[in-house]
Amino acid sequence: MTNWGNTMKLFRRAATTAALTTVTVGAVAAFATPASAAPRTTTAAVASPASAQAVYNGVCGSGYKVVDSTPVGDVGTVFVTWNESTGKNCAVTIRNTPGNPPVWMAVSLAIDAGRDAPYVVDSGNYTAYAGPVYLDARGQCILWNAAIAGVGANGRGHCG
Repeated sequence: MTNWGNTMKLFRRAATTAALTTVTVGAVAAFATPASAAPRTTTAAVASPASAQAVYNGVCGSGYKVVDSTPVGDVGTVFVTWNESTGKNCAVTIRNTPGNPPVWMAVSLAIDAGRDAPYVVDSGNYTAYAGPVYLDARGQCILWNAAIAGVGANGRGHCG
């Protein structure tokens, strides 16, 4: 059984230090193995092989518009989207260069309400992207975290 309490503490610590370290990524991976860790693939995850820059792939669904993004080092981007009609945010971490072998990836969202705010998380070994994760946050600001193969990123904002 996965210990989500420990996983959330690790993500919150990463957010306060402004980076996910390789040690944290390894520790979270040990606790947060998803039910389905099958490699995910998509042909829309990169703009072109020459630019190797991740672009939002629309995986959050219709009605979601990109409101923020944060680079994950030089290996990918976490995209934050918002659906005004539902009041939900969605986040997805996308590799710049999808493919084999799958690498450990993660994405999480939380309401920016202090250290005890619960996170929604997806993590596992994926070939293209982690997520999507959804959070009902109408009228509240959010936090997001992302990791790709030991490289981390996070952000905060979008007060919907």
